[in-house]
Amino acid sequence: MKSAINITLPAEWAEQEFVQLTWPHAETDWAYMLEEVNKCFVNIAKAIVKHENLVIVCVDTDEVEPHFSEEELEKISFAEIPTNDTWARDHGGITVFENGKRTISDFTFNGWGLKFAANYDNQITQKLFEAGIFGEDTSYKNRMNFVLEGGSIESDGEGTILTTAECLLSDNRNNLSKNSIDTHLKEFFGAKQILWLHYGYLAGDDTDSHVDTLARLCPNNTIAYVKCDDETDEHYEALKMMEDELKTFSPLGVGGSFKLIELPMADAVYFEDERLPATYANFLIINGAVLLPTYNSPIDKIAAEQLQKAFPDREIIGIDCTALIKQHGSLHCVTMQYPR
Repeated sequence: MKSAINITLPAEWAEQEFVQLTWPHAETDWAYMLEEVNKCFVNIAKAIVKHENLVIVCVDTDEVEPHFSEEELEKISFAEIPTNDTWARDHGGITVFENGKRTISDFTFNGWGLKFAANYDNQITQKLFEAGIFGEDTSYKNRMNFVLEGGSIESDGEGTILTTAECLLSDNRNNLSKNSIDTHLKEFFGAKQILWLHYGYLAGDDTDSHVDTLARLCPNNTIAYVKCDDETDEHYEALKMMEDELKTFSPLGVGGSFKLIELPMADAVYFEDERLPATYANFLIINGAVLLPTYNSPIDKIAAEQLQKAFPDREIIGIDCTALIKQHGSLHCVTMQYPR
């Protein structure tokens, strides 16, 4: 008789070993604005290494190293690997613990439902494992028979996963029923309850409503979520219905409702006459701090103050992400954390 395997998917606020960045280069969609986006990546990287180690996946270490001081480089590891793009949240490995042992689960990334090429990006995690980046005490699990992006799920580390129906039930991902996806998530991550959001979206979003653009699980049974107060805004109705849905959710084994913290709707950002999915929910939690995407707006300060309520013991650090949003993503989208 097989002994039961205890699987946990850590919360993002758990102690981390390092964060991964996958660096822009001239063969990515960033080619036309490479200098601008490089500055943003450098700012993110420098903020991370003040708090923990960093792994940079890039096509040429010599192009990236000069951006950093000798002291910073002591906390950075480089891995030269071919890449299609830079969205580490979605092509990065997802860390689980199986009977206490760290395991990197490598799911298929199919360019958010076959929208973009991802042939190189799908090989990154296995190559990092083969290079020893994750250490000797970590195992690798090939989950390439299932499409899943890190930005599509949120975990509280206690058995609850928050996700969106628009993304995980997409025909161009796994084309499975909600019950089937529930079963898979419980099998992969040891989840005990799956909370499904059926409402909420951002204009210009390529991901089919990744949850990390809309609502985020935070410590102490808290959810930080995007709220739109402008009834004339195209997002108002959908985000109001999302808020109503969040109010019906209960923390596992606790009862009652989650504490909800409103994040302001970002000022509308346009590029080439298209509204972009600017959001303050796309923050990254690291050791001792939270990196908050900002958009050169007075609302940035309000977002920081609101987020501080969810993380009173961590420094809130704003990072200008006006470059990232031009390719329809933000700060959380380009990072992946690996817990200890």
